[in-house]
Amino acid sequence: MANIERVAEEIKRDMTDIIRSEINDPRIDSLISVTEVSVSGDLGYAKVYISKLGKDEERQEVVDVLNKASGYIRTLLSKRLKTRTVPALEFLLDDSMIYGAKIDGILNDLKNDQ
Repeated sequence: MANIERVAEEIKRDMTDIIRSEINDPRIDSLISVTEVSVSGDLGYAKVYISKLGKDEERQEVVDVLNKASGYIRTLLSKRLKTRTVPALEFLLDDSMIYGAKIDGILNDLKNDQ
């Protein structure tokens, strides 16, 4: 189990660097964060959770762009990872930051109403 967690952390670190420095697409900017990576037990698949502030359409477009480039990103990742196999990548939106901001706003409104 520790091996899977180590691989997930390594993918998270490398994925952040790859997205910021090696993807040359104007829709991909530095405001994108890799929040979590979940790797299957056989290291065959990895879900990469992406967070980006902005409109829902922009956020979904970023995920779509990354999913379309997943083969290329996987190739870049294979040069960095020290494992025999590199998992297939699936990019998903992580809404936890937006949810947290919404809760924070509600709590601030309640505080100001008192």
